[in-house]
Amino acid sequence: MAKKKTKPTKNIQDSDITGLKYLDRVLPLFKRLRSNGTERDKAGNRELFYDQYCALQLLYLFNPIVTSLRGLQQASELKKVQRKLGCPRSSLGSLSEAVRVFDPELLKEILGELIEKLPAPPPQDRRLQDLSQTLTAVDGTLLKKLPQITQACFSTRHDKGWQLHTHFEILRGIPVRMDLTDATGKKETNEKSMLTKVLDKDRCYVLDRAYEKYALFNAIVNAGSSYVCRIRADHIFVEEESRALTEEAESAGVLQDQIGHLGSPKSQRIEHPDHTVRRITVRVTPHPKRGGRRREGATQDLVVATNLLDVPAEIVALMYQHRWQIELFFRFLKHVLGCRHLLSQHPQGIQIQTYCAMIACLLISLITGRKPTLRTYEMLCFYFSGLADEDDLMNHLNRLQIHETI
Repeated sequence: MAKKKTKPTKNIQDSDITGLKYLDRVLPLFKRLRSNGTERDKAGNRELFYDQYCALQLLYLFNPIVTSLRGLQQASELKKVQRKLGCPRSSLGSLSEAVRVFDPELLKEILGELIEKLPAPPPQDRRLQDLSQTLTAVDGTLLKKLPQITQACFSTRHDKGWQLHTHFEILRGIPVRMDLTDATGKKETNEKSMLTKVLDKDRCYVLDRAYEKYALFNAIVNAGSSYVCRIRADHIFVEEESRALTEEAESAGVLQDQIGHLGSPKSQRIEHPDHTVRRITVRVTPHPKRGGRRREGATQDLVVATNLLDVPAEIVALMYQHRWQIELFFRFLKHVLGCRHLLSQHPQGIQIQTYCAMIACLLISLITGRKPTLRTYEMLCFYFSGLADEDDLMNHLNRLQIHETI
């Protein structure tokens, strides 16, 4: 049988790597990582350090020419990369071994410092500016570890991939927390349990129906936060008050605004909400199904539960509508920043790549003064690969300013 021809890999040249000076905003923060992973290296034989590995990760995320771990190894041989990033030539073995030595938790402190440096976000929907709590969408996304055919043939508990449990600040358009678990969704790895363990104070959690759990609602309220969560329409709700709808609420599609308690008073099997619950029903636009069997789209109304009793009903509906931004971020993370291709299958390696992707998002915001978008990321990639110069990048940013002021 003739040998299958493989597509030759493009050799990476010095001229393919530009724009490394923009990484200067974050490289000094990486210096504190230098000693991690060197505790057992008494002889001083280690050549690839944690700060250098993270710098190479950012190079992978911003330069479309570097598409694999082998490409990253080849880039480490370039004199420009070694000079700008302070990285030595690294072997594939060193890059693969690094994820088992370095601690991904140390990157969380750097993420926190970068978040504090972000400028105040430009006003988006002014109706959300007066909220007293930080509007935070929470959801999980899957990272597949094996190709789909292999996944179907050898699906076991350990082959289901990984899940990133993400907290996303809606008004600033940035992720503030990501936790990695296996994708089985069992016991402590399911979405409800993961959120319960990391609840913060003074946040308004916007959740989809996967987080519908009365005990979680109580935990959020006890933590000093609030929630807006989609629930099933057929759950028992004991109504105590039906509020009249304002013109603004009716124009926003609100059908009902009720105050009462969730759950049957006769049921003793589960924990019920220990606080007053507001149940808001919103008319939604049906969307036709795109694939599979052709049928009409779902026409049921959207029902959300919240403990926010004083916020106008149309604002609560608007808050849940903005939950979709976290889905757009997941698309940005996987398709744009390259996290659909994992450089490592080790849990620590996936965490490091994920945190570096979050740092890349924050770096885009620091460079541009705005939340990261596909167009801006593409322009930065053109700049980092030498297809655009600094004037092209600045013209793009100036056009964004003009567009926002119109």
